[in-house]
Amino acid sequence: MSEAPEHKPEAGAPAAPVDEREAERLAALEAGRLLFARPCRFVFASQRLDQLPEARLPEVAFCGRSNVGKSSLVNALTGQKTLARVSNTPGRTKQLNFFELGGEGQARLTLVDMPGYGYAQAARAVKEDWQGLMFDYLRGRTTLRRVILLLDARVETKDSDRAAMELLGKAAVPFQIVLTKADDTPSARLAKRQQEAELLVAKQAAAHPLVITTSSEKGLGIPELRAELASLALLPGTD
Repeated sequence: MSEAPEHKPEAGAPAAPVDEREAERLAALEAGRLLFARPCRFVFASQRLDQLPEARLPEVAFCGRSNVGKSSLVNALTGQKTLARVSNTPGRTKQLNFFELGGEGQARLTLVDMPGYGYAQAARAVKEDWQGLMFDYLRGRTTLRRVILLLDARVETKDSDRAAMELLGKAAVPFQIVLTKADDTPSARLAKRQQEAELLVAKQAAAHPLVITTSSEKGLGIPELRAELASLALLPGTD
Protein backbone atom coordinates (compact mmCIF):
# COMPACT_ATOMS: atom_id res chain seq x y z
CA MET A 1 0.00 0.00 0.00
CA SER A 2 1.40 3.33 -1.00
CA GLU A 3 1.83 5.99 1.67
CA ALA A 4 -0.53 8.96 1.65
CA PRO A 5 1.07 12.02 0.10
CA GLU A 6 2.32 14.59 2.57
CA HIS A 7 -0.12 17.47 2.89
CA LYS A 8 1.42 20.84 2.15
CA PRO A 9 -0.35 24.17 2.61
CA GLU A 10 -1.25 25.94 -0.58
CA ALA A 11 0.79 28.93 -1.56
CA GLY A 12 -0.56 32.04 0.06
CA ALA A 13 -2.54 30.10 2.67
CA PRO A 14 -2.61 31.72 6.12
CA ALA A 15 -0.13 30.37 8.67
CA ALA A 16 -1.31 28.44 11.69
CA PRO A 17 -2.62 30.78 14.40
CA VAL A 18 -0.03 31.86 16.95
CA ASP A 19 -0.85 32.30 20.63
CA GLU A 20 -1.34 36.04 21.00
CA ARG A 21 0.16 36.25 24.47
CA GLU A 22 3.29 34.43 23.36
CA ALA A 23 3.58 36.70 20.33
CA GLU A 24 3.25 39.75 22.58
CA ARG A 25 5.87 38.36 24.96
CA LEU A 26 8.33 37.76 22.14
CA ALA A 27 7.67 41.22 20.70
CA ALA A 28 8.31 42.80 24.12
CA LEU A 29 11.57 40.88 24.52
CA GLU A 30 12.69 42.05 21.09
CA ALA A 31 11.79 45.65 21.89
CA GLY A 32 13.86 45.39 25.06
CA ARG A 33 16.79 43.86 23.19
CA LEU A 34 16.75 46.60 20.57
CA LEU A 35 16.50 49.39 23.12
CA PHE A 36 19.39 48.15 25.23
CA ALA A 37 21.49 47.44 22.16
CA ARG A 38 21.72 51.24 21.85
CA PRO A 39 24.53 53.20 23.52
CA CYS A 40 24.11 54.27 27.13
CA ARG A 41 26.13 57.11 28.62
CA PHE A 42 26.53 58.88 31.92
CA VAL A 43 25.16 62.41 31.65
CA PHE A 44 24.77 63.93 35.12
CA ALA A 45 25.22 63.55 38.88
CA SER A 46 23.09 65.49 41.37
CA GLN A 47 23.67 66.04 45.07
CA ARG A 48 21.02 68.77 45.44
CA LEU A 49 17.51 69.22 44.13
CA ASP A 50 18.46 72.37 42.21
CA GLN A 51 21.14 70.36 40.40
CA LEU A 52 18.72 67.91 38.79
CA PRO A 53 18.94 67.80 34.98
CA GLU A 54 16.03 68.91 32.83
CA ALA A 55 13.05 66.55 33.09
CA ARG A 56 12.96 65.57 29.43
CA LEU A 57 12.89 61.79 28.94
CA PRO A 58 10.97 59.08 30.78
CA GLU A 59 13.00 58.02 33.81
CA VAL A 60 13.38 54.72 35.66
CA ALA A 61 15.19 54.83 39.01
CA PHE A 62 16.99 51.90 40.62
CA CYS A 63 17.11 51.66 44.39
CA GLY A 64 17.82 49.15 47.11
CA ARG A 65 19.89 48.45 50.17
CA SER A 66 23.60 49.03 49.83
CA ASN A 67 25.39 46.00 48.41
CA VAL A 68 22.20 44.62 46.80
CA GLY A 69 23.87 44.56 43.36
CA LYS A 70 22.32 47.70 41.90
CA SER A 71 25.31 48.88 39.88
CA SER A 72 25.97 45.34 38.63
CA LEU A 73 22.38 45.09 37.41
CA VAL A 74 22.56 48.43 35.56
CA ASN A 75 25.79 47.27 33.92
CA ALA A 76 24.23 43.93 32.94
CA LEU A 77 21.18 45.62 31.44
CA THR A 78 23.25 47.99 29.32
CA GLY A 79 25.96 45.46 28.47
CA GLN A 80 28.64 47.82 29.80
CA LYS A 81 30.79 46.45 32.59
CA THR A 82 31.89 49.80 34.00
CA LEU A 83 28.97 52.15 33.24
CA ALA A 84 27.74 52.22 36.85
CA ARG A 85 30.49 52.12 39.43
CA VAL A 86 30.52 48.99 41.56
CA SER A 87 31.78 49.80 45.04
CA ASN A 88 33.05 47.43 47.70
CA THR A 89 32.10 50.01 50.33
CA PRO A 90 28.38 49.78 51.17
CA GLY A 91 26.55 53.09 51.12
CA ARG A 92 29.35 54.94 49.36
CA THR A 93 27.22 56.54 46.65
CA LYS A 94 25.39 59.60 47.99
CA GLN A 95 24.11 61.19 44.78
CA LEU A 96 21.70 60.59 41.91
CA ASN A 97 23.52 59.40 38.79
CA PHE A 98 21.73 59.84 35.45
CA PHE A 99 22.40 57.71 32.36
CA GLU A 100 20.76 58.28 28.95
CA LEU A 101 19.93 55.23 26.89
CA GLY A 102 19.68 55.49 23.12
CA GLY A 103 22.67 57.54 22.02
CA GLU A 104 23.22 61.28 21.87
CA GLY A 105 20.33 62.98 20.08
CA GLN A 106 18.34 59.72 20.02
CA ALA A 107 17.89 59.01 23.73
CA ARG A 108 14.73 57.10 24.66
CA LEU A 109 15.04 56.49 28.41
CA THR A 110 16.98 57.81 31.40
CA LEU A 111 18.24 55.34 34.00
CA VAL A 112 18.78 56.82 37.47
CA ASP A 113 21.12 55.14 39.94
CA MET A 114 19.98 56.10 43.44
CA PRO A 115 22.08 55.82 46.61
CA GLY A 116 21.70 52.70 48.68
CA TYR A 117 19.31 53.39 51.52
CA GLY A 118 21.41 52.04 54.34
CA TYR A 119 23.53 49.01 55.07
CA ALA A 120 21.94 48.72 58.51
CA GLN A 121 18.73 46.73 58.86
CA ALA A 122 16.89 49.40 60.81
CA ALA A 123 14.18 51.39 59.05
CA ARG A 124 15.81 54.52 60.50
CA ALA A 125 18.59 54.11 57.93
CA VAL A 126 16.08 54.68 55.14
CA LYS A 127 14.80 57.90 56.66
CA GLU A 128 18.31 59.22 57.27
CA ASP A 129 19.72 58.37 53.85
CA TRP A 130 16.63 59.37 51.88
CA GLN A 131 15.70 62.59 53.61
CA GLY A 132 15.82 65.71 51.49
CA LEU A 133 17.06 65.07 47.97
CA MET A 134 15.93 61.45 47.59
CA PHE A 135 12.35 61.90 48.77
CA ASP A 136 11.96 65.25 46.99
CA TYR A 137 13.17 63.64 43.76
CA LEU A 138 10.73 60.73 44.11
CA ARG A 139 7.80 62.96 44.98
CA GLY A 140 8.34 65.76 42.47
CA ARG A 141 9.96 64.29 39.35
CA THR A 142 7.29 64.50 36.65
CA THR A 143 9.13 62.21 34.23
CA LEU A 144 9.73 59.39 36.74
CA ARG A 145 7.79 56.41 35.38
CA ARG A 146 8.82 53.66 37.79
CA VAL A 147 11.24 52.79 40.57
CA ILE A 148 12.93 49.40 40.40
CA LEU A 149 13.26 48.24 44.00
CA LEU A 150 15.98 45.61 44.32
CA LEU A 151 15.82 42.91 46.98
CA ASP A 152 18.63 40.43 47.63
CA ALA A 153 17.38 36.93 46.81
CA ARG A 154 19.76 35.38 49.34
CA VAL A 155 18.33 37.01 52.46
CA GLU A 156 14.97 37.86 53.99
CA THR A 157 13.30 41.22 53.48
CA LYS A 158 14.72 43.76 55.93
CA ASP A 159 12.90 46.44 57.88
CA SER A 160 14.69 49.01 55.73
CA ASP A 161 13.19 47.41 52.59
CA ARG A 162 9.70 47.68 54.03
CA ALA A 163 10.36 51.28 55.06
CA ALA A 164 11.47 52.04 51.49
CA MET A 165 8.20 50.64 50.16
CA GLU A 166 6.27 52.83 52.57
CA LEU A 167 8.18 55.91 51.44
CA LEU A 168 7.56 55.06 47.80
CA GLY A 169 3.88 54.73 48.59
CA LYS A 170 3.85 58.11 50.37
CA ALA A 171 5.61 59.67 47.38
CA ALA A 172 2.93 58.11 45.11
CA VAL A 173 5.60 56.47 42.95
CA PRO A 174 4.90 53.14 41.22
CA PHE A 175 7.60 50.60 41.93
CA GLN A 176 8.52 47.09 40.83
CA ILE A 177 10.37 44.51 42.90
CA VAL A 178 13.35 42.83 41.25
CA LEU A 179 15.25 40.08 43.04
CA THR A 180 19.02 40.08 42.55
CA LYS A 181 21.84 37.54 42.93
CA ALA A 182 19.67 34.56 42.01
CA ASP A 183 22.73 32.64 40.80
CA ASP A 184 24.05 32.64 44.37
CA THR A 185 20.77 31.37 45.88
CA PRO A 186 19.80 27.69 46.31
CA SER A 187 16.72 26.80 44.26
CA ALA A 188 14.50 26.03 47.28
CA ARG A 189 15.47 29.30 48.92
CA LEU A 190 14.92 31.20 45.68
CA ALA A 191 11.40 29.80 45.25
CA LYS A 192 10.55 30.81 48.82
CA ARG A 193 12.01 34.25 48.26
CA GLN A 194 9.92 34.74 45.13
CA GLN A 195 6.78 33.85 47.08
CA GLU A 196 7.73 36.32 49.81
CA ALA A 197 8.21 39.07 47.22
CA GLU A 198 4.85 38.33 45.59
CA LEU A 199 3.13 38.56 48.98
CA LEU A 200 4.80 41.93 49.57
CA VAL A 201 3.57 43.15 46.21
CA ALA A 202 0.01 42.11 46.99
CA LYS A 203 0.04 44.37 50.07
CA GLN A 204 1.41 47.47 48.34
CA ALA A 205 -0.95 49.60 46.27
CA ALA A 206 1.94 51.26 44.42
CA ALA A 207 3.66 47.98 43.52
CA HIS A 208 3.74 46.54 40.00
CA PRO A 209 2.31 42.98 40.08
CA LEU A 210 5.22 41.33 38.24
CA VAL A 211 8.26 40.28 40.31
CA ILE A 212 11.35 39.63 38.18
CA THR A 213 14.20 37.43 39.40
CA THR A 214 17.63 38.29 38.01
CA SER A 215 21.28 37.35 38.00
CA SER A 216 23.76 39.90 36.72
CA GLU A 217 26.36 37.13 36.48
CA LYS A 218 24.30 34.58 34.52
CA GLY A 219 21.91 36.92 32.69
CA LEU A 220 18.79 35.41 34.27
CA GLY A 221 15.82 37.76 34.00
CA ILE A 222 17.78 40.44 32.14
CA PRO A 223 15.76 40.13 28.86
CA GLU A 224 12.49 40.28 30.80
CA LEU A 225 13.55 43.37 32.75
CA ARG A 226 14.73 45.04 29.54
CA ALA A 227 11.29 44.37 28.05
CA GLU A 228 9.58 45.97 31.05
CA LEU A 229 11.76 49.07 30.80
CA ALA A 230 11.27 49.31 27.04
CA SER A 231 7.53 49.61 27.62
CA LEU A 232 8.25 52.84 29.55
CA ALA A 233 10.65 54.37 27.02
CA LEU A 234 9.96 57.21 24.61
CA LEU A 235 8.74 55.81 21.30
CA PRO A 236 10.71 56.70 18.15
CA GLY A 237 9.33 59.78 16.46
CA THR A 238 7.68 61.18 19.59
CA ASP A 239 10.56 63.30 20.91
